[in-house]
Amino acid sequence: MVFYFLKFKVVILTNIAARKSVMTLYSSPTCVMSHCARFVLQEKGIAAEIEYYDPENPPKDLLEDNPSGVSPTLIERDLVLYDSRIIMEYLDERFPHPPLHQMDPVSRASARMVIKRIDQEWYVLLDDVLHTGEKKSAKAKKQLRESLLNAASIFAARPYFMSDEFSLIDCVVAPLLWRMPSVGIDLTAAPDDVINNYAQRMFNRSAFRRSLSEAEKDMADLPK
Repeated sequence: MVFYFLKFKVVILTNIAARKSVMTLYSSPTCVMSHCARFVLQEKGIAAEIEYYDPENPPKDLLEDNPSGVSPTLIERDLVLYDSRIIMEYLDERFPHPPLHQMDPVSRASARMVIKRIDQEWYVLLDDVLHTGEKKSAKAKKQLRESLLNAASIFAARPYFMSDEFSLIDCVVAPLLWRMPSVGIDLTAAPDDVINNYAQRMFNRSAFRRSLSEAEKDMADLPK
């Protein structure tokens, strides 16, 4: 009896492994964190399935591997990742060409610190803009606009954000800037319109265009 039970269990596990043999990214169509991961997928040209879903009603297949149903979730065979920044790092290491991180440890650590600061200062405020009451949202919107404008010199200093080459940092910054028109944040007050100029360069990338869900396309206008 034990033998047959174990045999049945092996068959089930084998079928599950086969179902997940293709890399799949479960993504909310409007989640900015998911957008960052999709941007990396497209920049890398990675063959993966993107499964859009409603986070309020996660699909059964996702809940089997990630009971929280959080977006984004990346599944590849028996690997399950559900943190956007970890997913981005994994994709960059799993598919090293083209690299989106500097190769030396010091530069990589510095880039990670920049991303952490962006998350703590800009993404936290964006979350408040999107998901809190009117009064707190308005305050967060004002703070986010001021913080971005205060960073104008950083946007102007180099072709990419704090770098001479496109990197994971840009994959974090661009999806956030894409959402600024939809939340009513105008950044044209920056000297020489440097923030919007940077944003347009990012939005013009074919990978960025491909990374957009249908819902995200309605948030702003793509450059012609």
